[in-house]
Amino acid sequence: MRRVAQFLQKAPWIVGIARSFWRIGQPKFTAGAVGVVLNAQNQVLLVEHVFHPYTPWGLPGGWVDRHENPSETIARELREELELTVEVDSLLLVEVDFGNHLDFAFLCRATGPIGNLSNELLDYRWYDMDALPKLRRFNAQAINIALKQMSQKESIGSI
Repeated sequence: MRRVAQFLQKAPWIVGIARSFWRIGQPKFTAGAVGVVLNAQNQVLLVEHVFHPYTPWGLPGGWVDRHENPSETIARELREELELTVEVDSLLLVEVDFGNHLDFAFLCRATGPIGNLSNELLDYRWYDMDALPKLRRFNAQAINIALKQMSQKESIGSI
């Protein structure tokens, strides 16, 4: 899969063409969900995606299935892609992207360890907030909102 990712990074336009053909048979809107998973050191979990040639590193997540709640999607995707079980906490951000795609971002708490990675992922890492790689704007916004939310909870808890 690394060879596929390297090829797509050299010719990222292929993903754009494939996305255009894929959308022909899709409903008016497609949807995806990502999870902002923070550890005890306030590091964020990022994964290296095979099929994201422009920004390979990003939040874990995937497509919302028909009749599936996006909060269920993120729990399912983390289980499928990382063998990671999570509790989905709160909705952080919703945005329309690519003209007809809804993105949902959720704050998640890991309830177990990371296991084997799916074929869609090359790697995972816990990143310090001051050392994040280049991310899609949506991912960066979701992380920032999660950090603000967490710091508000901590300041309320210390009162």
